[in-house]
Order: sequence, then C-alpha cells, then structure tokens
Amino acid sequence: MKHITLARFAERALFNGGRNYQCHNFSFTARHQHGGRFGSFHWRWMSTMPDIKDQQHSEEKKRNDEVVNNNNNNVVVSSYWGITRQKVLREDGTEWPWNCFMPWDTYNSDVSIDVTKHHVPKSFADKFAYRTVKFLRVLSDLYFKERYGCHAMMLETIAGVPGMVGGMLLHLKSLRKFEHSGGWIKALLEEAENERMHLMTMVELVKPSWHERLLVITAQGVFFNAFFVFYLISPKAAHRFVGYLEEEALISYTQHLKAIESGKVENVPAPAIAIDYWRLPKDATLKDVITVIRADEAHHRDVNHFASDIHHQGKQLKEAPAPIGYH
Repeated sequence: MKHITLARFAERALFNGGRNYQCHNFSFTARHQHGGRFGSFHWRWMSTMPDIKDQQHSEEKKRNDEVVNNNNNNVVVSSYWGITRQKVLREDGTEWPWNCFMPWDTYNSDVSIDVTKHHVPKSFADKFAYRTVKFLRVLSDLYFKERYGCHAMMLETIAGVPGMVGGMLLHLKSLRKFEHSGGWIKALLEEAENERMHLMTMVELVKPSWHERLLVITAQGVFFNAFFVFYLISPKAAHRFVGYLEEEALISYTQHLKAIESGKVENVPAPAIAIDYWRLPKDATLKDVITVIRADEAHHRDVNHFASDIHHQGKQLKEAPAPIGYH
C-alpha cells in the first residue's frame, strides 16, 4: 500500500512539475522498513527546472549588481522614477553645465536703474527700520572694514532671508484663506533666489574662513527667526526694513566698485556662473559682476519700499500688481 501511494504521489508531482515553473525543487523521501540488515533506504528526486531558474536568477542578479556598481562609481541617479535631466544647450550649441539654474532663468540686468534713490523715513515704523539698519551697518563695517568681498558675501547670506520668509508667509496665508496673492509669492521668492545667486557668485571669488562661516550660521539663525516674528507683527515695517537694507547694499557695492577702479581690489575675470546667469560677455570681469549685482539690489530696494507703501495705504499686497519677471 505504501509503495502504491508513493508511486502515485511521485507521478502526480512529475506531471505537475512540468507545468509549474515557480517551484524550486521537489523532494520526496521514502523510508521502507525491511528489517534485518537492510535497515532503511531513502529515495530523493529533484526537478532540473529549478536548477536552471536558480542559475538564470543568479546571473541576472550578478548583472544588476554590476550595473548598480557602475552607477555608484559614475554618481548616476537611477531612472526608476522616470526623472532624467533633459539635455539643455547654450545658444552656441554647447551643453549647459549648470543644474542650479537653466538658460530660461538667466537675464540681462538693467544697469540703468537709479542706484541713488532714498526713501526718507516719515512714520515711526520707517524711522525704527531705518535706524535699526544703520546700527547693523556700523557693526558690519567694524568687523569687515575694507574686506569688500567678505562683506558682500556676509551681506548676501542675510539679504536672501527676507524674500523667503515673506514669500513663505504669503504662501501659507493664501492656503489658509483660499485666495490669490496677486503674484507676490512668486515675486518675493524670485528675490530670495536672486540673492542666493549673488552669494553663489561671491563664494567663487572669496573663500570664507572658519570663523566667517561660524558667523554666517549664527547670523542666519538669529536673523531668520527675528525677521519671521517681525513680518508677522508688521509686514509694513518689515518691507521698509528690507528696503533700507538694500539701500545699504547699494552703498557697499558702490564702494566695492570704487575700490576696483582705484586698484585696491584686483579686477579679476568674472566667474563662469556669473557670465551665464547674467548673460555677460566671455571677457567680463569682477567690475561687471559687481555692477549687475548692484542693479539687482536697486530693484529689490524699489520692490520692498513699494510693498511697504501698499501696506501704509491700508491695502493688502494682492491689491497691487506684483513686479514679476525682472529676474
């Protein structure tokens, strides 16, 4: 009876095994007691199909491991998610080298803008903002003195904060109240991104020391939180503060230009990132870079004083057209 059952079981497994390729092995063990000196015997049968599949799986895994290793060596991101960098070319047909911005983000800065305009403080909020900025200017001058490059670098780490804070708070307000911002979210975030590009350019020219990096971390942490609270309390005063901050930036960059013209600062070739971002000529120099950065700061000055004036009139920013598209 045992022999018949075992035979049927083996026959069924043999025929089913040909149809089912997902099984890895078939194993049968039969123990037959004959007693005496024969003891017992074991019978084991295994399909050859799983061996082939295991071998194929092993080879495929080896190929995949080689691809992964090659990708790791070449720092190539997997395209599993379908995210691939499109091939972008310059106007001359060469490949675009930057990932942080694209050709459609570049522009020609309006260097004809008036860099001497000044908003005369009238209200208490204006005077508070103006005197606060002047006090901060004294501290920065005492620390940096005539190190114009380091001063500009430090200034840009601070100047890139207000646009991000203002744009973020307007974004949250838009979500909270189910209303449009009139384009001001985009305008303020464009300002923040432009200030960051100023910083990326200055870092190519000036290598900050460890204590300057520590100063940047400290100043950014304090300023971000302080300006966040400031903007929540009074957007009117916050934008006026930024307007005056940009006026001081104009003074600093004008002094930088004079130092270049007088020979105190070497007029070195412009960094490649600046040439592409502002569409400068290939032979552009540091003087050209400082000139376009100063023009950008003048635009930021006007935008923030304009925003403060809107609030002074008792209106919201969304009621006035946002200056989008300058950058």
